[in-house]
Formats: sequence, structure tokens, C-alpha cells
Amino acid sequence: MAWQRIGSVKQVADFRQLMENLSVFLPCDDRPLSAAEGSPLATSMKLGRATIGNRWAIHPMEGWDGTGDGQPSELTQTRWSRFGQSGAKLIWGGEAVAVRHDGRANPNQLLYTAANEQSLGSLLTTLKNAHRESFGESALDDLYVGLQLTHSGRYSRPNHKSRLEPRIAYHHPVLDARCQIDPNDDAVVISDGEVRQLIEDYVVAAKGAARLGFQFVDVKCCHGYLGHEFLSAFNRPGPYGGDLAGRTRFLRETIAAIQTECPTLEIGVRLSLFDSLPFQPDPATSIPGRLGPGVPSVSIDAATADYPVFGGRRDQPLIMDLTEPIALVRQLRDDYNVRLFNLSAGSPYYNPHLQRPAYYPPSDGYQPPEDPLVGCARQITAVREVKQAIPDVLLVGTAYTYLQEYLPHVAQSVVREGWVDSVGIGRLVLSDWTFPAKVLRGDDYRHDKKICRTFSDCTTAPRHGLVSGCYPLDDLYKQSPEASELKEIKAKQKSS
Repeated sequence: MAWQRIGSVKQVADFRQLMENLSVFLPCDDRPLSAAEGSPLATSMKLGRATIGNRWAIHPMEGWDGTGDGQPSELTQTRWSRFGQSGAKLIWGGEAVAVRHDGRANPNQLLYTAANEQSLGSLLTTLKNAHRESFGESALDDLYVGLQLTHSGRYSRPNHKSRLEPRIAYHHPVLDARCQIDPNDDAVVISDGEVRQLIEDYVVAAKGAARLGFQFVDVKCCHGYLGHEFLSAFNRPGPYGGDLAGRTRFLRETIAAIQTECPTLEIGVRLSLFDSLPFQPDPATSIPGRLGPGVPSVSIDAATADYPVFGGRRDQPLIMDLTEPIALVRQLRDDYNVRLFNLSAGSPYYNPHLQRPAYYPPSDGYQPPEDPLVGCARQITAVREVKQAIPDVLLVGTAYTYLQEYLPHVAQSVVREGWVDSVGIGRLVLSDWTFPAKVLRGDDYRHDKKICRTFSDCTTAPRHGLVSGCYPLDDLYKQSPEASELKEIKAKQKSS
């Protein structure tokens, strides 16, 4: 590839030059500051009556490692303990928890049921205990932890890792074929009555989260899952499609119902701000064992005028348009007092370069069609646009992991300049779960060589039914039986 690896960039001046060469303009400090030196990342935030102790957030990170009935395993407990050790004060959901069985993204996803409630609560206890042991008893006073609630929609695999059992908001002109959905099969389309029952399922799960002591729940609305898919249901008839009021009705009714039943529970929304066409490896340049760069899987002409995209132009779906996302965030603030948003983009299933910029693609992806730094900047500047439009909401930003050594330089600068309130990390926390704490202490976070290099094994593994983790850098996974299996899978792909 023509793109320069971040790991080869040795000085911050060279990193700035690389961004300039790519026409990427992100603020970047000369060096990371510690908390003692007044780092912007060490400052607290207010959310209602709660204080969140710093500007680091942990994104939801699924491990594909729950039990068959949806309870946490030892691996799940270990991951949540590490979240507590991270030093971040905003834990966004830990990982996605399905609100009912048919919404599980895999047969090992966590699942809320009455029988599972206490085991899910044990994750919160594990996280808090680890945070207390790492940072002291008083550290719990400004720790803010939520639970992400979800239904996986067209990406549901509740019973078998290799078998999709989709429930969709509408028949999509491109994604139906990718998910092997018959465009004439309306049985997979969730009915209005089923939507209302699903809202009740969210309420039941939220009440459980409140009983367990979670401070907020995230009504997940990103990455192509059901909540996100409703936002582009332009052609769905009835109350849950059509205009923006209809397409956001499921989200708004879910939030309102939770607020009625759980008045002390805060609501967060992880939202894909913008979307785009699905991508695929370029068939003209792909060879056996070598994916080509990503290209749109349909022509622009074929998508012109009516492509169902939220946060993009329907006549030119490769072009971002934040008019509707900003309107939605503003309405949720004004009408529902929602003030906590985690902003992402796209989907890992059909345009991963947009959603999760990486140098090395997952096994079901493609070589990056642009320097991944461009993808980082796209998301960071989109969040800035929302912050400028609606300054009095708390925004968590995404797409920082690929910045690698220079993540703290950019993160503290964008927080200082008011582009975002909190910097979220996902993949990075799998390889180096104490990264935020190191930065805030002023430690050399490069010393132990745990920085995520975006090898994408944490995605490739679950795509093949294995647990997710950092196989290259975490000994727990590197020495596991799954590591050998993953190695064999990747070797077969290279030779095929």
C-alpha cells in the first residue's frame, strides 16, 4: 500500500507533515501532558448531577465470549476488570447487551433476561472493584458506567455463528443481497406491533440495569444494527418510516418509555452520524490471497436519487450530509433531555474503513481505499461540526485508535479546543487497557510496545466464530488455543 504506517513516524513534526501531505488538519500538541501538568484530558465533566472524572471513555467492546444463555464468562469478567483498570472515567456500556434472544449478534453475546440479571450485575462489580484497587476508594465517586442495549437487526445470529437470522426495518436495495435476504420475503421485516413489543423489551432491560446500579443505558443506534437501520427507512410505510419524524420514532419512543419507567436513569445514544455505500474489494485488482482496495459495491449511478442513507446525500451517498443527524441530536436534547452522545459512523459489516480506520483489513474487508488518517479526520471533524451546532451536549468522539503514538497529542488538543468533550478508545483498550492511566500519570506509554497497530485480528477472529481479543499483543489471547486456530485461518486465506 502507498500509505505510510504511523509506527514509522518517529517525531511529532513528521506526523504533522504527514497530515499536511494528506490535507488532514487536526490540532496536535507537541507532547502529551500529565494530569499534574494540567492535561485537558484530566479535567472533569458534569452531566446533570453527576461528575465524570476525566475526558477518557471506553467504547463498548464485545468479546464473543459470553455463555450460550447470554451470561458473562471468565474472559468477559477479565475484560471488564481491565476497563476498570484503564483509568477512563466514562465506561460506555462495556459491551452490547441484546434485549432479547433474536437480537443477539452471535450466540455468545450477552443477553438481558431476568435469570441473567445478577450475572450482568457482577460485571459492574468487577469493573468497580478493579477501579477501586487501581485508583483508590474515592475513585468511584466520579466513575460513570452505562450498559449498552441493542437488537442486531439484519446482523442477528442468535443460534448459530454461521447463520444469519435477520430482522430488518425495511428491504434494502443493496444490503439484502449481502445478507442473503429475499427481497420479497416480508416475514423478516419487523412489524409495527413487533416494534412496540421490542420497545417494551428495551424498557425491561433498562429497569434491570437501573436495579443493578448502572448510571445510564445506551439505546444503540449505530453500525447498521436495527436502531440505526430505522433511521434510513425512507420507504417503510406506517409510523416508523418515511420522513425524519417517522424514521426516528422507534428511537424516540424507546427513550421516552425508558424515561417513564426509570426516571433516575440517564440515557445515552451511540449514533452513526453518517453512512455511505457498502464497499467491497476491487475485483479488478484482487488476486488470490490478496484483497484489493475497497470500492463501492454498486455504482453511483445505480444509487442516484433514492439510496437510503442517513447522514449522507441520497443522490450522492458517498457525500456526508449532517443535516438530519444534527436535527436528531438537537431534538433528543430539546424534547427528551438527552445530553450524552457517542458519535461513530458507518458499519463494520459493509464499510469498515469508514467506521474503524485501519492499516490492516479484517478477513472480510478490503485494503483501505484511502490513508486511514483521512478516515480518522473525517469522524473527528464531523463530531466537531455537531459540537459547534449543539455545544451544550456531551459528545464522545470515535476513530482515535489509528493515531497510535500521537493519539494523546491530538486528543488533548481537540478537547482543549472544544471539538469534543470525551475521547473514546475501543481496539486500543484490548491491547493496552491502562493507556489512559499511563498518559495521565505522564508515563512513557510507548515503552512496553502495547499500542494497537490495527492488525484487525480482534475482528477477523469473531468473523470466524472465535472469541475477540488482541491476539498479537495480549498474552492471554496470544497463548490461547484460538490463536493457533486463527493463524491457520489466516494462512488458508493467503493461499486461496
